[in-house]
Amino acid sequence: MTTRRWPVISALGIVQIFAWGSSYYLMAVLAAPIVQDTGWPLTRVVVAVSIGLLCAGLTSPLVGRAITRHGGRPVLAVGIALLAAGLLILAAAQTLAVFWFGWAVMGLGMAAGLYDPAFATLGRLYGRDARAAITTLTLWGGFAATICWPLSAWLLGQFGWRGVAASYAAIHLCLCLPIILWLIPKEPQSPSTTKRGAATLTPDERLVFLILSALMVLAGLLVTTLSIHLLTILQARGMSLNEAVALGMLIGPAQVASRLLEMAGRGRHHPAWTMLAATCLTALGLMLLATGLVWPGAALILHGAGNGIFSIARGALPMTLFGPERYAEIMGRLARPSLLAQAAAPMVGAWVIAQGGATGALMAVMALAGINAFFAVLLMSLRSRVASHAV
Repeated sequence: MTTRRWPVISALGIVQIFAWGSSYYLMAVLAAPIVQDTGWPLTRVVVAVSIGLLCAGLTSPLVGRAITRHGGRPVLAVGIALLAAGLLILAAAQTLAVFWFGWAVMGLGMAAGLYDPAFATLGRLYGRDARAAITTLTLWGGFAATICWPLSAWLLGQFGWRGVAASYAAIHLCLCLPIILWLIPKEPQSPSTTKRGAATLTPDERLVFLILSALMVLAGLLVTTLSIHLLTILQARGMSLNEAVALGMLIGPAQVASRLLEMAGRGRHHPAWTMLAATCLTALGLMLLATGLVWPGAALILHGAGNGIFSIARGALPMTLFGPERYAEIMGRLARPSLLAQAAAPMVGAWVIAQGGATGALMAVMALAGINAFFAVLLMSLRSRVASHAV
């Protein structure tokens, strides 16, 4: 592939910023204004995100197969169009049922427009050399909340929450969709791959696939639970809202810094080491946060650093283990359980907090992070079993 990489990665980076900012991070700004404007219960407004993630998880394997057959450009274009359609439905919704339907449509767009299909597109374009491109793309994506939260807040003040949704739809249709169609190259189809079943796994590969799935499921539970309930947990442990927000803001820069360090390594180490480092940093950070042994900010920096490079590992490791021919379909299959776990995380986290309080919730996520680190160690020991098959 002779296509220059920086225009492609930059194009995907811009798309990822607005795709994440208008979906996964949208309700952090809009939930309270929606409740105030409509009178709908907050719990029923927030559960819409779970509906979207549920729809994304159920359809992600289909997205992976579509990328294998048709390439990433048309799938990403459909994903952005679905995000725009869902946002327009939100903007027009007068009932909670229509609001939920809009999020269901957005969930389909998330399945076809967020990291996993973008990673799969890079895998189709650059094969085994896609790791550096994946790392760079996660740097772009790391700025989604940084850019879109202030943008959403400004749009909210100007046009109300419905105007925010409609504005993001316009951004997708007028900026992101043309970027995809003009700057993402079209890859040739691979009929030999699709005919024989791209993601057929040997017994050893199935074992590794299950462990990798478990890693992503637990990571999805951890990240989503903390992103939604972290401020509540910190305040329950005696911090003011301003203190909790200030500490939470440390996670984003830590994610970006860890990704820069990974980029500086230029892919000289196996991505299984990246996965191990990611899970161990997260486990250490959450252990320190739960036990109160250090300043909470240091614990959250470690957690953020681990989460930052986990995004790289989840994109690069399947490529190394299973090869480029099966990469898109494997990524789609791996995404389903992770997204379903993220869909359940808000309700599971709320239940754990209700039963065990802030301390019980921190102990629970610490335990999950420790299990994930164990799975990463296990994966390290098994990776050689599948290396010979990933050709």
